[in-house]
Amino acid sequence: MGHDITILIGGAAGQGIQTIGSLLAGICHEAGLFIYSYDDFQSRIRGGHSYHLLRIDNQPLTGPSLSPDILVAMDRNSFDLYHHRLTKRGRVLLNSDAGDTPADLPENIMLSLPLADLAKSAGGAITANTVAAGVVAAMLGTGLSRARQAVEAQFRSRGKKVVEMNLAALEKGYEAGQNHAVDHTLTFTGFAQERVVMSGARAAALGALAADCRFFPFYPMSPGTPIVTHLADMAQEVPIVVEQAEDEIAAVNMAIGASFAGVRALTATSGGGFSLMVEGLGLAGISETPIVIINAQRPGPATGMATRTAQADLLFTIHASQDEFPRFVFAPGSALDTFHAVKKAVMLSQRFQVPAIVLMDQFLVDSAMTGVISFDPAEEPDPAMETKWDQKETQSSQNDTYQRYRLTADGISPRIHPCTPAGLVRVSGNEHGPSGFPDENPENRCAMVDKRFKKLTGMKEQMTMPDVFAPESEFFLTGWGSTRGGIMEACQTLRQEGVDVGWVLFQDLWPLDEHKLTDLLSGKQLILVEGNATGQLGVLIHSLTGIRHYSLVAKYDGRPVFANYIVDKVRQIQGVKK
Repeated sequence: MGHDITILIGGAAGQGIQTIGSLLAGICHEAGLFIYSYDDFQSRIRGGHSYHLLRIDNQPLTGPSLSPDILVAMDRNSFDLYHHRLTKRGRVLLNSDAGDTPADLPENIMLSLPLADLAKSAGGAITANTVAAGVVAAMLGTGLSRARQAVEAQFRSRGKKVVEMNLAALEKGYEAGQNHAVDHTLTFTGFAQERVVMSGARAAALGALAADCRFFPFYPMSPGTPIVTHLADMAQEVPIVVEQAEDEIAAVNMAIGASFAGVRALTATSGGGFSLMVEGLGLAGISETPIVIINAQRPGPATGMATRTAQADLLFTIHASQDEFPRFVFAPGSALDTFHAVKKAVMLSQRFQVPAIVLMDQFLVDSAMTGVISFDPAEEPDPAMETKWDQKETQSSQNDTYQRYRLTADGISPRIHPCTPAGLVRVSGNEHGPSGFPDENPENRCAMVDKRFKKLTGMKEQMTMPDVFAPESEFFLTGWGSTRGGIMEACQTLRQEGVDVGWVLFQDLWPLDEHKLTDLLSGKQLILVEGNATGQLGVLIHSLTGIRHYSLVAKYDGRPVFANYIVDKVRQIQGVKK
């Protein structure tokens, strides 16, 4: 029997599924447990089917599981979809308000309760989800007092009456679930002060703030919107501006304008919005204006699947916009990694005066995990965040003018902001000379292209090479971004079965040092694990190193890449035996 417990809460949109998950996460956090949660939902306000996964353990978790130990079925459809996935110790809480209790499972596994009726007796049918949370807390044996603390924390901002009503509902549920305990070995040690529960969206927002971003223009597009709504919630507490633009084109151009004026700016969108930002990305590239764009990927093309997940924008992101210019591309692998990745993207964008793109996806944005986020200044990529302009150089002659695009050995020109005594700042979207005036002279054109690409040497030095586990293994599960947790767990499972497998995991994706990468990957049999159909990381690796991957585990159904999916696929690959 494993140590961790998975709770799957299923139902229709509008039944408070996320509230149940949030309450239980709060209760488990108060109990000192590590959590990993994920929301799967349709693009609709009412009806349809959604579910929330909550996995808990005394040890850190890298991802969710689809094999529930407790299934909370708020409707009959959820029971029919998931009861066959129950583990051997599994229990079902069925909302009997949704219809007749099925006879598929014995009474010791099935607990059928009229959640709305219990909620009414506690003061209001609207608290049915709190009743359900109380039942599950009792099944886990968390203790009523700890559960009460979590409920009070969740509803405190809504007033005393709401808190009291939900506490009454919690107690009704806890009483009903006490005789249906789930067998487990978890220990409840109490809240650990240094730990936080962090979603990918909130981590991205905090990473931007930690890097001193002050302006956040955006146009709403799922699943990128929660990143900016977190920032909007913070706008009353920190000196930032969050601006909803008329479209994504306006948003990226606002970010460029703010950065030109000296304000660090970031915008968040999804693949369709990023497509509209491409011309603006080119403007940032040729004008050498630092901006950061978060592309929270979803399946496409066009509208695609608005609330689902994908990893299909990698190659597009690296080559987006007409012509060629350097940019950074990062892909954090977890919510906690996201904080550091966004912070790093902002800092390096400023230092090298190039755009930076952070690739997230719906799975990463909408999942949350327990961990520790450090604000240690020593973790900065480099203390020299910007290249400073020596004002003495502007005073050598009254005829001297500030050259925004002065040719330098490393390609990074002195950068000052408008309205400073150092000189007039000229910036152009046309090809330009060192002064900033348009210049189509062939020699100047080559000089400016070469100047921009000189930055690549320093940029590559700032990139972290992929993480390699068990370097002497026969095969290596290889992925990027949000597949990280699933790959790590799948690798450990396969190794316990005797499969000689390690992992190669990328988070810094562009630009990569092709020589270092070739040395790292030479002789390794790579099994790609990607949320796209064509193995885009494999294409990138081959283009840089000439190394072809051994096999591909592709998943492009709009759902996350869970560990069990990887394990099953690897077992089927020729040469890898259970």
